[in-house]
Amino acid sequence: MSSPGEFYKSLPPISKAYGTLCLAVTVAVQLGILDPGLIALEFGKVFFRFQVKSALLSLKSRKAFNVFQSVWRLITNFFFLGKFSINFGIRLLMIARYGVNLEKGPFERRTADFLWMMIFGGLSLLLLSAIPIFESHFLGISLVFLLLYVWSREFPNAQINIYGLVALKAFYLPWAMLALDVLFGSSPIPDFLGIVAGHLYYFLTVLHPLATGKNLLKTPKLMYPYFVFLNFYRHKLVARWGIGAPARNYTQSSAQPERTTGVAFRGRSYRLDG
Repeated sequence: MSSPGEFYKSLPPISKAYGTLCLAVTVAVQLGILDPGLIALEFGKVFFRFQVKSALLSLKSRKAFNVFQSVWRLITNFFFLGKFSINFGIRLLMIARYGVNLEKGPFERRTADFLWMMIFGGLSLLLLSAIPIFESHFLGISLVFLLLYVWSREFPNAQINIYGLVALKAFYLPWAMLALDVLFGSSPIPDFLGIVAGHLYYFLTVLHPLATGKNLLKTPKLMYPYFVFLNFYRHKLVARWGIGAPARNYTQSSAQPERTTGVAFRGRSYRLDG
């Protein structure tokens, strides 16, 4: 059995970075170091406030400060999953399980594609949250649900136990988790937004290409050279210091669930040259 340190080092880069940032932001908020209001998504402060103040201020440095002060909310709101609670722990575990399984499974050696999925999901969630009935100040939970939804479509027949009480196929897991949140008094909107964004991504990258042969959502080519360099550098670190080396696996009990699906889930290929 691997130690916590070895387990953390073995995590793939994007899931590790996102989970670490979510934990760090939550700790900062819990300790009173960070005011969650400063990172919340408020479109009025991102756009309208910037336009008005930029028109009134003459100094370029002051303009630049107002741009930064407002625009960061479009990104920082994704890193807050709520204060320390059972729900926060569940969301963090969802990243550690479903995000990691995706990045080590269907997205293995496709780090750029995994990051592009996260970016596209974030942009989709921002657009959805601009609709008044879907307004949400923090979209981190929705982004985690996007990972859960895509995982459930990649491994639809995996058997899942919810709290040891209910067994169901992974295909239905996002909806079951949404129902549980409603039963426990949480708003269903963040979960629902994640499901919608996840289905949009899966439709554009898997279902539509399988039906028509056309991929409408290709990963931008400019993202690939960076990750080629990053992987090369990481392999050098592993060879020299063992940093980032996978944790030793002494058992097969935690093996990745088998993707026992229909024809729609076989024979997928990904071209890097468009």
